[in-house]
Amino acid sequence: MRYISAIFYIVFSFSLIICETYATENKILIKINNQIITSLDIASEIKYLKAINKDYSKLNKLKAIEIAKKSIVREKIKELELKKIIKQLRIDEDFLNNFVVNNFNRLGITSINDFNNFFSSRDLNPVSIKEKITVEILWNQLIYNKFHKSVKIDKQKIKKELMQNNKQKEYFLSEIIFNLTADENLKDKLKIIKKEINENNFSQAALSYSISSTNNNGGNLGWIKDSVLSPKIKKQINKTQIGQITNPIVIPGGFLILKIEQIRETKKDLNIEKEMEIIIKEKTNEQLNQFSNIYFNKIKKNTNINVL
Repeated sequence: MRYISAIFYIVFSFSLIICETYATENKILIKINNQIITSLDIASEIKYLKAINKDYSKLNKLKAIEIAKKSIVREKIKELELKKIIKQLRIDEDFLNNFVVNNFNRLGITSINDFNNFFSSRDLNPVSIKEKITVEILWNQLIYNKFHKSVKIDKQKIKKELMQNNKQKEYFLSEIIFNLTADENLKDKLKIIKKEINENNFSQAALSYSISSTNNNGGNLGWIKDSVLSPKIKKQINKTQIGQITNPIVIPGGFLILKIEQIRETKKDLNIEKEMEIIIKEKTNEQLNQFSNIYFNKIKKNTNINVL
Protein backbone atom coordinates (compact mmCIF):
# COMPACT_ATOMS: atom_id res chain seq x y z
CA MET A 1 0.00 0.00 0.00
CA ARG A 2 1.14 3.53 -0.70
CA TYR A 3 1.98 5.90 2.09
CA ILE A 4 0.82 9.44 1.43
CA SER A 5 3.15 11.88 3.10
CA ALA A 6 0.90 14.94 3.49
CA ILE A 7 -0.77 13.73 6.66
CA PHE A 8 -0.96 16.29 9.34
CA TYR A 9 -2.09 19.55 7.73
CA ILE A 10 -5.56 20.73 6.73
CA VAL A 11 -6.84 24.02 5.40
CA PHE A 12 -5.75 26.95 7.61
CA SER A 13 -9.16 28.49 8.11
CA PHE A 14 -10.80 25.20 9.02
CA SER A 15 -8.03 24.53 11.56
CA LEU A 16 -8.98 27.70 13.39
CA ILE A 17 -12.62 26.69 13.39
CA ILE A 18 -11.79 23.34 15.01
CA CYS A 19 -9.74 24.94 17.73
CA GLU A 20 -12.16 27.75 18.54
CA THR A 21 -15.45 25.87 18.36
CA TYR A 22 -14.25 22.34 19.26
CA ALA A 23 -15.78 21.18 16.03
CA THR A 24 -19.51 21.44 16.75
CA GLU A 25 -20.08 20.30 13.17
CA ASN A 26 -18.63 16.81 12.82
CA LYS A 27 -16.69 16.25 9.58
CA ILE A 28 -14.43 13.44 8.39
CA LEU A 29 -10.91 14.87 8.11
CA ILE A 30 -8.58 11.87 7.80
CA LYS A 31 -8.93 8.28 6.65
CA ILE A 32 -6.49 5.63 7.86
CA ASN A 33 -7.18 2.48 5.84
CA ASN A 34 -10.82 1.84 6.75
CA GLN A 35 -10.80 4.02 9.89
CA ILE A 36 -11.95 7.64 9.95
CA ILE A 37 -10.88 10.56 12.11
CA THR A 38 -13.40 13.35 12.47
CA SER A 39 -13.22 16.95 13.60
CA LEU A 40 -14.88 15.89 16.86
CA ASP A 41 -12.19 13.24 17.39
CA ILE A 42 -9.50 15.89 17.03
CA ALA A 43 -11.37 18.31 19.29
CA SER A 44 -11.61 15.59 21.94
CA GLU A 45 -7.88 14.84 21.60
CA ILE A 46 -7.13 18.54 22.12
CA LYS A 47 -9.12 18.52 25.37
CA TYR A 48 -7.38 15.32 26.48
CA LEU A 49 -3.90 16.70 25.83
CA LYS A 50 -4.79 19.92 27.64
CA ALA A 51 -5.95 17.87 30.62
CA ILE A 52 -2.79 15.80 30.98
CA ASN A 53 -0.12 18.35 30.03
CA LYS A 54 -0.18 21.97 31.19
CA ASP A 55 2.33 22.98 28.50
CA TYR A 56 -0.06 21.92 25.74
CA SER A 57 -2.33 24.89 26.53
CA LYS A 58 0.59 27.24 25.89
CA LEU A 59 0.92 26.17 22.25
CA ASN A 60 -0.43 28.32 19.45
CA LYS A 61 -3.69 27.11 17.89
CA LEU A 62 -2.30 25.57 14.72
CA LYS A 63 0.49 23.72 16.51
CA ALA A 64 -1.97 22.39 19.11
CA ILE A 65 -4.17 21.01 16.32
CA GLU A 66 -1.19 19.49 14.51
CA ILE A 67 -0.01 17.69 17.66
CA ALA A 68 -3.53 16.42 18.41
CA LYS A 69 -3.80 15.03 14.88
CA LYS A 70 -0.42 13.30 15.10
CA SER A 71 -1.40 11.84 18.47
CA ILE A 72 -4.70 10.40 17.29
CA VAL A 73 -3.24 9.13 13.99
CA ARG A 74 -0.56 7.29 15.98
CA GLU A 75 -3.22 5.75 18.21
CA LYS A 76 -5.39 4.65 15.25
CA ILE A 77 -2.44 3.01 13.49
CA LYS A 78 -1.68 1.00 16.63
CA GLU A 79 -5.35 0.11 17.01
CA LEU A 80 -5.59 -1.15 13.43
CA GLU A 81 -2.50 -3.32 13.88
CA LEU A 82 -3.85 -4.78 17.12
CA LYS A 83 -7.17 -5.64 15.50
CA LYS A 84 -5.34 -7.87 13.03
CA ILE A 85 -4.40 -10.05 16.00
CA ILE A 86 -7.04 -9.43 18.68
CA LYS A 87 -10.77 -9.58 17.99
CA GLN A 88 -11.77 -7.39 20.94
CA LEU A 89 -9.43 -4.82 22.47
CA ARG A 90 -10.15 -5.54 26.10
CA ILE A 91 -8.15 -6.20 29.24
CA ASP A 92 -9.06 -7.17 32.80
CA GLU A 93 -11.05 -4.32 34.39
CA ASP A 94 -9.27 -4.47 37.77
CA PHE A 95 -5.87 -4.39 36.07
CA LEU A 96 -6.97 -1.48 33.89
CA ASN A 97 -8.31 0.49 36.87
CA ASN A 98 -5.07 0.04 38.79
CA PHE A 99 -3.06 1.03 35.74
CA VAL A 100 -4.97 4.24 35.02
CA VAL A 101 -4.76 5.34 38.67
CA ASN A 102 -0.98 4.77 38.70
CA ASN A 103 -0.54 6.31 35.25
CA PHE A 104 -2.34 9.54 36.20
CA ASN A 105 -1.11 9.75 39.79
CA ARG A 106 0.95 12.83 38.85
CA LEU A 107 -2.37 14.65 38.25
CA GLY A 108 -3.49 14.01 41.82
CA ILE A 109 -5.58 10.97 40.87
CA THR A 110 -5.48 8.34 43.63
CA SER A 111 -8.62 6.32 42.92
CA ILE A 112 -10.86 5.33 40.02
CA ASN A 113 -13.45 7.84 41.31
CA ASP A 114 -10.81 10.57 41.10
CA PHE A 115 -10.04 9.43 37.55
CA ASN A 116 -13.71 9.56 36.52
CA ASN A 117 -14.27 12.96 38.14
CA PHE A 118 -11.07 14.46 36.72
CA PHE A 119 -11.94 13.72 33.10
CA SER A 120 -15.71 14.19 33.41
CA SER A 121 -15.12 17.69 34.81
CA ARG A 122 -13.15 18.47 31.65
CA ASP A 123 -15.96 17.30 29.36
CA LEU A 124 -14.16 14.03 28.54
CA ASN A 125 -15.67 10.56 28.74
CA PRO A 126 -13.63 8.44 31.23
CA VAL A 127 -14.62 5.30 29.30
CA SER A 128 -13.05 6.75 26.14
CA ILE A 129 -9.87 7.58 28.06
CA LYS A 130 -9.75 3.98 29.31
CA GLU A 131 -10.06 2.80 25.71
CA LYS A 132 -7.04 4.93 24.75
CA ILE A 133 -5.04 3.44 27.62
CA THR A 134 -6.17 -0.07 26.66
CA VAL A 135 -4.75 0.39 23.15
CA GLU A 136 -1.40 1.48 24.61
CA ILE A 137 -1.27 -1.46 27.06
CA LEU A 138 -2.12 -4.00 24.36
CA TRP A 139 0.41 -2.39 22.00
CA ASN A 140 3.12 -2.79 24.65
CA GLN A 141 2.12 -6.42 25.12
CA LEU A 142 2.34 -6.94 21.36
CA ILE A 143 5.84 -5.43 21.28
CA TYR A 144 6.93 -7.62 24.19
CA ASN A 145 5.61 -10.77 22.54
CA LYS A 146 7.33 -9.95 19.27
CA PHE A 147 10.69 -8.73 20.53
CA HIS A 148 11.43 -9.87 24.09
CA LYS A 149 13.71 -12.64 22.80
CA SER A 150 15.77 -10.02 20.96
CA VAL A 151 16.50 -8.04 24.14
CA LYS A 152 20.17 -8.34 25.08
CA ILE A 153 21.16 -7.84 28.74
CA ASP A 154 24.63 -8.52 30.15
CA LYS A 155 23.67 -9.63 33.66
CA GLN A 156 27.22 -10.39 34.74
CA LYS A 157 28.35 -6.89 33.79
CA ILE A 158 25.47 -5.37 35.75
CA LYS A 159 26.34 -7.44 38.82
CA LYS A 160 30.01 -6.52 38.59
CA GLU A 161 29.24 -2.80 38.39
CA LEU A 162 26.84 -3.02 41.33
CA MET A 163 29.44 -4.65 43.55
CA GLN A 164 32.15 -2.08 42.83
CA ASN A 165 30.82 0.58 45.22
CA ASN A 166 27.78 1.28 47.38
CA LYS A 167 26.69 4.51 45.69
CA GLN A 168 25.40 5.39 42.26
CA LYS A 169 24.29 8.45 40.33
CA GLU A 170 20.72 8.93 39.21
CA TYR A 171 19.55 11.41 36.60
CA PHE A 172 16.14 13.02 36.24
CA LEU A 173 15.77 13.05 32.46
CA SER A 174 13.42 14.19 29.74
CA GLU A 175 13.67 12.90 26.18
CA ILE A 176 12.89 13.73 22.59
CA ILE A 177 13.13 10.87 20.12
CA PHE A 178 12.85 11.89 16.49
CA ASN A 179 13.53 10.49 13.05
CA LEU A 180 14.02 11.99 9.62
CA THR A 181 11.76 11.88 6.60
CA ALA A 182 13.21 11.50 3.09
CA ASP A 183 13.36 15.29 2.58
CA GLU A 184 14.90 16.13 5.98
CA ASN A 185 18.48 16.25 7.21
CA LEU A 186 19.76 16.03 10.79
CA LYS A 187 21.29 19.51 10.93
CA ASP A 188 18.09 21.30 9.86
CA LYS A 189 15.77 19.13 11.99
CA LEU A 190 17.95 19.67 15.05
CA LYS A 191 17.94 23.42 14.42
CA ILE A 192 14.11 23.42 14.37
CA ILE A 193 13.87 21.41 17.59
CA LYS A 194 16.42 23.59 19.39
CA LYS A 195 14.55 26.72 18.28
CA GLU A 196 11.37 25.34 19.85
CA ILE A 197 13.24 24.51 23.07
CA ASN A 198 14.79 27.97 23.30
CA GLU A 199 11.66 29.93 22.41
CA ASN A 200 9.29 27.85 24.54
CA ASN A 201 10.62 24.90 26.54
CA PHE A 202 11.71 21.28 26.27
CA SER A 203 8.26 19.95 27.16
CA GLN A 204 6.61 21.79 24.24
CA ALA A 205 9.36 20.62 21.90
CA ALA A 206 8.70 17.02 22.98
CA LEU A 207 4.99 17.50 22.32
CA SER A 208 5.76 18.86 18.87
CA TYR A 209 8.56 16.62 17.63
CA SER A 210 9.06 13.50 19.75
CA ILE A 211 7.83 10.15 18.41
CA SER A 212 8.24 8.48 21.80
CA SER A 213 5.23 7.44 23.90
CA THR A 214 6.48 9.98 26.48
CA ASN A 215 5.73 12.92 24.16
CA ASN A 216 2.28 13.64 25.62
CA ASN A 217 3.96 13.93 29.02
CA GLY A 218 6.52 16.42 27.74
CA GLY A 219 9.17 13.72 27.35
CA ASN A 220 9.43 13.16 31.11
CA LEU A 221 11.36 9.95 31.95
CA GLY A 222 11.75 10.50 35.70
CA TRP A 223 14.76 9.27 37.67
CA ILE A 224 17.04 6.93 35.72
CA LYS A 225 19.91 4.99 37.31
CA ASP A 226 23.39 5.49 35.88
CA SER A 227 23.77 1.70 35.64
CA VAL A 228 20.82 1.50 33.21
CA LEU A 229 22.34 3.86 30.65
CA SER A 230 24.33 2.64 27.67
CA PRO A 231 27.99 3.76 27.35
CA LYS A 232 27.26 6.18 24.49
CA ILE A 233 24.39 7.80 26.42
CA LYS A 234 26.55 8.08 29.55
CA LYS A 235 29.27 9.72 27.46
CA GLN A 236 26.86 12.42 26.27
CA ILE A 237 25.34 12.94 29.73
CA ASN A 238 28.78 13.34 31.32
CA LYS A 239 29.48 16.17 28.86
CA THR A 240 26.16 17.92 29.60
CA GLN A 241 25.33 20.25 32.48
CA ILE A 242 22.11 20.27 34.50
CA GLY A 243 19.40 22.12 32.61
CA GLN A 244 21.12 21.56 29.26
CA ILE A 245 20.47 19.08 26.44
CA THR A 246 22.76 16.45 24.95
CA ASN A 247 23.87 16.24 21.38
CA PRO A 248 21.64 13.90 19.33
CA ILE A 249 22.41 10.25 20.09
CA VAL A 250 21.87 7.66 17.37
CA ILE A 251 19.54 4.89 18.58
CA PRO A 252 17.62 2.16 16.75
CA GLY A 253 14.75 3.86 14.93
CA GLY A 254 15.98 7.43 15.17
CA PHE A 255 17.82 10.02 17.27
CA LEU A 256 17.63 10.76 20.98
CA ILE A 257 18.03 14.11 22.75
CA LEU A 258 18.11 14.13 26.55
CA LYS A 259 17.67 17.03 28.94
CA ILE A 260 19.29 16.65 32.35
CA GLU A 261 16.80 18.08 34.83
CA GLN A 262 18.54 16.99 38.07
CA ILE A 263 21.35 14.72 39.31
CA ARG A 264 21.56 12.95 42.66
CA GLU A 265 23.70 10.29 44.28
CA THR A 266 21.97 7.45 46.12
CA LYS A 267 23.03 4.42 48.11
CA LYS A 268 22.61 1.14 46.30
CA ASP A 269 20.23 -1.43 47.71
CA LEU A 270 22.19 -3.90 49.84
CA ASN A 271 20.16 -6.63 48.16
CA ILE A 272 22.20 -7.01 44.96
CA GLU A 273 19.70 -9.39 43.38
CA LYS A 274 16.86 -6.94 43.97
CA GLU A 275 18.89 -4.07 42.51
CA MET A 276 19.79 -6.22 39.51
CA GLU A 277 16.14 -7.03 38.96
CA ILE A 278 15.27 -3.31 38.83
CA ILE A 279 18.11 -2.50 36.41
CA ILE A 280 17.33 -5.45 34.14
CA LYS A 281 13.69 -4.37 33.98
CA GLU A 282 14.64 -0.78 33.09
CA LYS A 283 17.15 -1.89 30.43
CA THR A 284 14.57 -4.27 28.98
CA ASN A 285 11.97 -1.49 28.78
CA GLU A 286 14.49 0.79 27.07
CA GLN A 287 15.23 -1.77 24.37
CA LEU A 288 11.56 -2.67 23.91
CA ASN A 289 10.73 1.03 23.45
CA GLN A 290 13.28 1.17 20.65
CA PHE A 291 11.78 -1.91 19.03
CA SER A 292 8.36 -0.29 19.40
CA ASN A 293 9.46 2.83 17.50
CA ILE A 294 11.01 0.76 14.71
CA TYR A 295 7.96 -1.48 14.37
CA PHE A 296 5.55 1.46 14.43
CA ASN A 297 7.47 3.26 11.68
CA LYS A 298 7.39 0.12 9.57
CA ILE A 299 3.61 -0.20 9.95
CA LYS A 300 3.09 3.49 9.29
CA LYS A 301 4.92 3.30 5.97
CA ASN A 302 2.52 0.56 4.84
CA THR A 303 -0.62 2.40 5.96
CA ASN A 304 -2.85 4.48 3.70
CA ILE A 305 -3.32 7.85 5.38
CA ASN A 306 -5.46 10.30 3.46
CA VAL A 307 -6.43 13.86 4.35
CA LEU A 308 -9.88 14.61 2.99
